[in-house]
Amino acid sequence: MKILFVANSFYATGNGLAASARRTVDYLKKAGQDVRVLSGPNQNPDGPQPDYLLEEYFFPIVAPLIKGNGYHFAQSNLPLMEEAAKWADVIHLEEPFVIQDRMIKICERLGKPITGTYHLHPENITMAFGPALRWKGLNHRILKSWRDLTFNHCSYVQCPTQNVQDRLRRFHFTCKLMHISNGIIPDKCIRPLTPPADYLDPSRPLKVVCIGRLSAEKDQYTLLEAMKFSKYAKRIQLQFAGTGLKEADMKRKAHKLYMDGVLGYDPEFYFLDRNGLRELAANSDLCVHCAFIAITGTAQFAVSRKNIFPAKNPEALAHRIDYWLDRPEERWKSGFAHSERLEKFSMEKTIDRLTKMFQEAIDQKKAR
Repeated sequence: MKILFVANSFYATGNGLAASARRTVDYLKKAGQDVRVLSGPNQNPDGPQPDYLLEEYFFPIVAPLIKGNGYHFAQSNLPLMEEAAKWADVIHLEEPFVIQDRMIKICERLGKPITGTYHLHPENITMAFGPALRWKGLNHRILKSWRDLTFNHCSYVQCPTQNVQDRLRRFHFTCKLMHISNGIIPDKCIRPLTPPADYLDPSRPLKVVCIGRLSAEKDQYTLLEAMKFSKYAKRIQLQFAGTGLKEADMKRKAHKLYMDGVLGYDPEFYFLDRNGLRELAANSDLCVHCAFIAITGTAQFAVSRKNIFPAKNPEALAHRIDYWLDRPEERWKSGFAHSERLEKFSMEKTIDRLTKMFQEAIDQKKAR
């Protein structure tokens, strides 16, 4: 099967959408599928480049904001896009933007099947512009435009979580909505079976890790605010892994908590590769995710209700943090339970379901 992935910025770093697309393409190839990519350039000139390379498009005025969120847009090249579409058996759209809409017109003219993945909510975009654009009506209009201009032209659309599928149904998407996880690489758990010798030492720092792009919708601010309510604040060593538009502001506010005596350790900030993130998480006492706008639906990975807190509620988060830090033995066991739970979201299962989705789209188009 020849599958063409269409993305604006396939090789972007610090961008969950691009990371998910690269992971999916890699595993599709390992499963024996013939996959090519149409995308803008890799910003790393020494790295790999798309099979069909589009030039980058620079938006006036807002270009720094787009780049700060780890994103880049590509410029349409209709002859190249048609060449790519003619090669493919099925075309898969990773976003609902201009190059995807141009590709839809080409595919419909050529009679090519189209599928897509719903990777981001309108709120992921409007939140970057501040409170003035957090209006429900605007977000609804954007979603309806994505529905009409992009997704309803697909025969199938992958919904990474049940919440995403439910939302799109409420907005009357007419394409077939497939609940298929983005998948998790089935890494072997690198945490030892027994905790380190100083695990119960009451004087050691308690490492609380938060991994993700430093942005308004990821809401690391709630974790910072929660430190004012945690009885363990003096022992907590906050460790943030990510980059983004809010990095400077978060570093300033995190350091202020330390200078004001709320925290006993100055928070640390990192930007790590995948192996570095695994090490950071494995050596932590607790991992916290605060995003209130998220496609991946991190709550679906929770082992129990004790691993969930109400969004944007720092006091509730502090209560959950204290609950787990109060229970070191239970916390250690829960880490392994979490690792086992992730097996149901393995990439192999995701690839199997995506492959069937692609084949059904091809068969459906041939049957018409």
